[in-house]
Amino acid sequence: MPAIIGGIADPLIALTDMHFAGRIGPHDLAAVGIGSSFFLLVLWVLAQTRSAVLAATARYYGAERLDDVRDLVPIALWMNVGLGVVFYAITVPAAHAIFSLYTPDAVVQEKAVGYYAVRAIGHPLALAVFALTGAFRGIQNMRWGMWISIAGALINVALNPLLIFGIGTWSGMGINGSALASVIAQACMLGITLHITRTRTPFALFPQRWRHPELFPLLLNSGNLIARTVTLNACYFLGNRFASDYGLAAIGAHTIAMQLWLFSAFFIDGYAAAGSVIAGRLNGAGDRKELHRVSWQVVRITIFIGAGLGLLYVLFYDQLGGLFTDDAGVLAAFHAVFWLVAVTQPINAIAFAWDGIFKGIGRSPELRNALLFGTFCVFVPAITLGDRHGLQLHGIWIAFGLWMLARGVWLTVVFERKYSPWKRTA
Repeated sequence: MPAIIGGIADPLIALTDMHFAGRIGPHDLAAVGIGSSFFLLVLWVLAQTRSAVLAATARYYGAERLDDVRDLVPIALWMNVGLGVVFYAITVPAAHAIFSLYTPDAVVQEKAVGYYAVRAIGHPLALAVFALTGAFRGIQNMRWGMWISIAGALINVALNPLLIFGIGTWSGMGINGSALASVIAQACMLGITLHITRTRTPFALFPQRWRHPELFPLLLNSGNLIARTVTLNACYFLGNRFASDYGLAAIGAHTIAMQLWLFSAFFIDGYAAAGSVIAGRLNGAGDRKELHRVSWQVVRITIFIGAGLGLLYVLFYDQLGGLFTDDAGVLAAFHAVFWLVAVTQPINAIAFAWDGIFKGIGRSPELRNALLFGTFCVFVPAITLGDRHGLQLHGIWIAFGLWMLARGVWLTVVFERKYSPWKRTA
């Protein structure tokens, strides 16, 4: 549970932003949906160092050699901060061009640009938190990340209505206020994370030396995960781009469905992260048989979690869309397609479970290859055929379901071939 709660801070912040933006109007809802989705997707690309730090730290923790990676954690911290600053400097000036690719609607583009210009300040803040919480997970502690996430979510919820709608004679900042609330929440999360690092862990905030024998493997692992995540983001971009061609109601409905899908992904990935922590430790200890047993246990329980989320979506099917908008056209489009998001949750869970296991044992090439296969051999043909046959939003979400199924099957086969205790080590 700490792992699950710790994993959903950023999607909860995005859902909160959309909840209040939907009360302003459909253009604001679409703008926040696109802007926050792009923010999260960039964050996913850059945050793969967390998984690499987790894998290295857990391996050394399992081998009882934690002192050997004390300098690696602060190196990763400042590397992430630098990445966040660089991508802020790149993406904010290019925001008009970026969001014009997402939607042809000029009003939505303009609002999304303003929202993202503020929200992007959170890139270095969130990436710093990710680097350090990756180290927390590596030493088998999931509780700290949970409390950090809870604090950030509560701060964001408290500030959103104040900064969006104002108070007294101050009229507020609209959706830009929502973005600012998110940035303040992330700054507070970073402050708590730095305090925990200094007072509760063996890691410093600055390394004694900037060279480390694990740095190149960490960069290589991160590079594979980044390449994987860039491919993943291409799928999300294509989904948004096709949805924008179907009209304002369609893109509004798609952004709501996508934010709920991302919430599910982070929720399920939270449990998978707990599995990755244990898998990394067992990998470091060389216990192949237990690694295989625990990995399959993680997969089975993750499927139950996915099924539970799908059931909740079905039970509250008519209420979920109303949390984000009152627009009848957007709600009609959302209700017509959201069942596909609900029924595919157990399928998604299989892929997310294996993602966590492979990240924990540091096998990023397998994750990269699964994404490449799923994207170019399954997702792209499926979404293209759906568009050609007039399926519109249904075609997009069928493509996502097939994409996740392909990833899950690929990783299942690879794991059994390489890590079955009855086979030789690959």
